[in-house]
Amino acid sequence: MAAATAHVLPEASAVRDGRLSVGGCDCEELAREHGTPAYVLAEDDLRARARAFTGALAAHHDGPGEVVFASKALPCTAVLRLFAEEGLGCDVASGGELHLALRAGFAPERLYLHGNAKSAAELAMALEAGVGTIVLDNLEEARRLAALLDRRRQRVLLRVTPGVDADTHEAILTGQAGSKFGFAPADARALLADPPAGLEIAGLHMHLGSQLFAIEPYRRAIAALGALGSFEAYDLGGGLGVPYTAGDPALDVEAWVAGMVEAAHAELGPEATLVLEPGRALVAGAGVTLYTVESVKAGAAGELLVAVDGGMSDNLRPMLYGASYEAHLVTRMGEDGAACTVVGKHCESGDVLVRDTWLPGPRPGDVLVTPATGAYGYAMANNYNGQPRAPVVFCSDGRSRVVVRRETYEELHGRDV
Repeated sequence: MAAATAHVLPEASAVRDGRLSVGGCDCEELAREHGTPAYVLAEDDLRARARAFTGALAAHHDGPGEVVFASKALPCTAVLRLFAEEGLGCDVASGGELHLALRAGFAPERLYLHGNAKSAAELAMALEAGVGTIVLDNLEEARRLAALLDRRRQRVLLRVTPGVDADTHEAILTGQAGSKFGFAPADARALLADPPAGLEIAGLHMHLGSQLFAIEPYRRAIAALGALGSFEAYDLGGGLGVPYTAGDPALDVEAWVAGMVEAAHAELGPEATLVLEPGRALVAGAGVTLYTVESVKAGAAGELLVAVDGGMSDNLRPMLYGASYEAHLVTRMGEDGAACTVVGKHCESGDVLVRDTWLPGPRPGDVLVTPATGAYGYAMANNYNGQPRAPVVFCSDGRSRVVVRRETYEELHGRDV
């Protein structure tokens, strides 16, 4: 395959005679068998990414540590089960994600419950399930949890807003001053000085945002945690950036983990428990989305408008914050083409999946692929215009299996009363 495209496709991908395969499965045949749109995941790639993170942490940190999957990136039972098998912990941000993680087989003590507005019902659910760690976001939540404990004890971390800006879109920035997430340092100090009964404060948590490629903001944030005192455990969050287009830097798990551990050892000491929470970096590049081209027509600037059978119902990121993707025709990979804009089927002018791409003679019936959609495609899928949500298909060794089936019209409207 072309070098410019290879680093945004799953590792278990190949291009032969212009035809794309993922996990040994021909993508055009996958589209015929499973329909489109469809989320396709390379199962072996998911496992390899999990092992890259756990191996890097073990290589660079002699003390206790844990890699935890931020499940909001891809809250799919089969994916969660796979990561449980690979020895990861799991970060859940709602009662629904907690339910999925338990159903997938995660041991409750390996779960971390996050969220900036946890309800009493969600906290009670976590206590009943035996969730190992609850990450507290604010003083009210600390009091709410303490009231539910009834002389029991619960391990918690305090999410601290370190007041560090990072180079990413404001919609996915979380560690800056004024963020909706976490304790301001002064509030964290107040709670640490007089914690409610039953809360076992094991340490601190932080998260700076998503799609971060530089280690320096993490260093400054880790230093801010160190200023709050010495603790048993520090959860340093995730946010490692991944490539979506040919111009993006390649994913370097080893370098990111090494940089995080080096900063933690310098600011927090080498003995503390370190927790890393990759989400996007574990799943984005392992997945692609397949579409069928429905129509092609001329645009106002001389480009071709290539309309596909999905759009903002299966990938909302371009509409939310201008996320960029590549697009290719799965049977004519690497061929020269014409300027195109890939648009979705929905009744919104902003339903545009990929701008300024080049496709070789697109025509109705072609199968089109957008790489690097393993994160936040399925997670944000919706039913706009009554569109049923797409299936999730695992591929490995030339075999495919549906792990989330396509939603039906009956299921889509089944809650109407």
